[in-house]
Amino acid sequence: MFKKIGVALALGLSLAGAMAQDINFGIISTESSQNLKADWQPLLDDMAKQTGMKINAFFAPDYAGIIEGMRFNKVHVAWLGNKSAMEAVDRSNAEIFAQMVNADGTQGYYSHLIVHKDSPLKGLEDVFKSGKSLSFGNGDPNSTSGFLVPGFYVFAQNKQDPKTLFKVVRNANHETNALAIANKQVDVATNNSENLDKIKERQAEKFKEIKIIWTSPLIPSDPMVISKNLPETSKAKIKNFFYNYAKTDAREKDIVMKINKLSGFKASTNDQLKPIRQLDLFAKRNKLEADTTLAESEKKSKLSEIDQQLAALK
Repeated sequence: MFKKIGVALALGLSLAGAMAQDINFGIISTESSQNLKADWQPLLDDMAKQTGMKINAFFAPDYAGIIEGMRFNKVHVAWLGNKSAMEAVDRSNAEIFAQMVNADGTQGYYSHLIVHKDSPLKGLEDVFKSGKSLSFGNGDPNSTSGFLVPGFYVFAQNKQDPKTLFKVVRNANHETNALAIANKQVDVATNNSENLDKIKERQAEKFKEIKIIWTSPLIPSDPMVISKNLPETSKAKIKNFFYNYAKTDAREKDIVMKINKLSGFKASTNDQLKPIRQLDLFAKRNKLEADTTLAESEKKSKLSEIDQQLAALK
């Protein structure tokens, strides 16, 4: 009898814990945490009210901090870029459940290379010619638009390696790179269309100092990811919140516009990552082909392995 009561009590406490789940919401460091908090906190407050869960904003100095946070169950839901979402899915027991929807109806955003408006650099050819005398502001290694996309389209496809091409290379978030260009602290840097829009709105004078010299193909809009470790009831509440948020309420529409010029969120899955996985594999393949230190047999084996992975994605 007492054993049954104990089991029931333990089960009850377990269910209560699940119902009272504290959710740590990871926000990637595209700019200062102060700016990000101002943009996201109203949505997180609404999320707490509508789900009945306590929602805590979780910031890290780089993308890896969010990915590792999910891996060790310190982050339960997150806004990530496609590259960092791929890492979280592969390493941190996460899955994509939603995708941002742009207010203007576009299906994504763009990566850019930027320079100061007075720079003589006009395009990639100028960058490659002058690389040895230039400082380069690269993006976070887990950033899609700041690292992966320019890494493939700008460097890998042109058989260039930033580490050997430039005099100096440093990694930073989008906002830091944009301001470094505006202040003439680096010669060329990566960025994206979303962050430049924010710089234009918040620091118009700095934006006037920036010139775009390269634009990527369209990148799929950012995903929202959730930990598979969460109870199903918690996951259902969170998904329902995002799928219905800003659909009709004018105040909610204003909130998502301030976050990233969004109209809201739509359901998505890990299939969203297919083009990103292809990009990542293509970049690795190009790097392998250019590697003169590998034995031919080892190179062929590794290239064959990548080709099999690419074929599996089709």
